[in-house]
Amino acid sequence: MKNGLLAASRVFGGVAMVALWLAGLGLVAMTAIVAYQVFMRYVMNSSPPWTEASSIMIMSWFIFLGAAVGVREKFHMGFDVLLYVLPPSGKPVLRTISDLAIFAFGFGMVWFGGELALRGWTVRVPVLGVPQTLTYLPIVVSGLLICLFVLERMALRLAGEPVDDVETDQIVSEA
Repeated sequence: MKNGLLAASRVFGGVAMVALWLAGLGLVAMTAIVAYQVFMRYVMNSSPPWTEASSIMIMSWFIFLGAAVGVREKFHMGFDVLLYVLPPSGKPVLRTISDLAIFAFGFGMVWFGGELALRGWTVRVPVLGVPQTLTYLPIVVSGLLICLFVLERMALRLAGEPVDDVETDQIVSEA
């Protein structure tokens, strides 16, 4: 079972890497589109109408994909003060409670983002001609990834794998 979890974790690591690359490519694409828009507006005096809507849509994709990867890599915000005073046996429990809260947030993103995406299917973004669903879909995809990454971390923790900030725990317990 532990080998299966570790294999799944490697797969999730690959998914996170793909999401991070897509986010990075989105950032580059958005930067190029905005640069093109500025050039066309101030040099050519003719700003294309599609640049603003497309750069905003791309921005929502790379922000939400990056946020999901941040959850997997534990770059998300947290309130760790209580962890510093707990005995070592209580830290995994508190971290699991934190993971459950993050999972609930990710599930809410999937649920409510999915409702927005479904409602936007018949509405078109005027200058792009694509369904408004594409504007809300990053919320759903990111929420799904957040849920998967949190479940991965909790399963690995239950299997005894070191998924928590072991270095900080050692520094705090030595102090």
